[in-house]
Amino acid sequence: MPNKVRWGVLSTAGIGVKKVVPAMQKGDWIDVIAIASRDLHKAQETARALGIATAYGSYEELLADPQIEAIYNPLPNQLHVPWSIKAAEAGKHVLCEKPLSLTVAEAKTLLAVQERTGVIVGEAFMVRTHPQWLRTRELIAAGRIGPVRSIQGFFSYFNSDPKNIRNIPECGGGGLMDIGCYPINTSRFLFGEEPSRAVGLIEKDPTLKVDRLTSAILDFPSGQATFTCSTQLVPYQRMQILGTKGRIEIEIPFNAPNDRPCRIFIDDGKDLFGGGIATETFPTCDQYTIQGDVFSRAVREGSPVPVSLTDAIRNMAVIEAIFRSTESGKWETP
Repeated sequence: MPNKVRWGVLSTAGIGVKKVVPAMQKGDWIDVIAIASRDLHKAQETARALGIATAYGSYEELLADPQIEAIYNPLPNQLHVPWSIKAAEAGKHVLCEKPLSLTVAEAKTLLAVQERTGVIVGEAFMVRTHPQWLRTRELIAAGRIGPVRSIQGFFSYFNSDPKNIRNIPECGGGGLMDIGCYPINTSRFLFGEEPSRAVGLIEKDPTLKVDRLTSAILDFPSGQATFTCSTQLVPYQRMQILGTKGRIEIEIPFNAPNDRPCRIFIDDGKDLFGGGIATETFPTCDQYTIQGDVFSRAVREGSPVPVSLTDAIRNMAVIEAIFRSTESGKWETP
């Protein structure tokens, strides 16, 4: 049996309680032993519901627990870096929700902390561990669709609730930070490069003051990535990867279901009606479980984490460049 890593969860945030923690509890390398909230009653209720042994009424108490080796941080965006720093200073490895920070400068403060403390800090882009993405990259490397020249993405949902943290500017809300980060991350992953420049267009919600419709073009050495994301459109997501000899479409690229298989379509382009499409199906899995296991193995064995701190900073640099471009009306360099 693997020597499991003992995890603590920093807050009872929805994404953690509903999706990530239950998935992590199924991991071979993971033992979630504690959860904290600023409200002890809430922590106790959540711990009972999830079968977690210990509940703390403050984040500080959780970080002081010598049993805990790694922290999962699903706090609101503006609290990601401050609490990840505190966790690292307490000697805990940190898996922090995306986006890691509000700015590049803020994210870079974690680099010095990671170096000084010797802990691992990673960003929770769970898609990077899903077999459909690993297979897509493998097919590209094998030349199945020829050199990739264009990547196109779309990601949207509808949420106009002013109380939701995704709609609060001070919490790092808005479409680009919440979901635009995914097509940026996966385009960088598939090209295996960083974009040299970016241009963006934003429409803000007049009341909420966050971006509700954002489009961008990223100029990579090998080609271009374009995407649109929105927090006030019909829910939809797709990624298209186009090469000189074929195309790969990822059916549910980001919120990959954990209750049914996933599919990618590989099209040789011989027939516009789909006659040249081959489908690859991936057995049912939970990308949050895989992410937790891969991170835990990195703690135990020194293997790479799915998304390193350096990688997270590079993704944030592209987000910042898009924001700058929407103000300047020009191409900006990440």
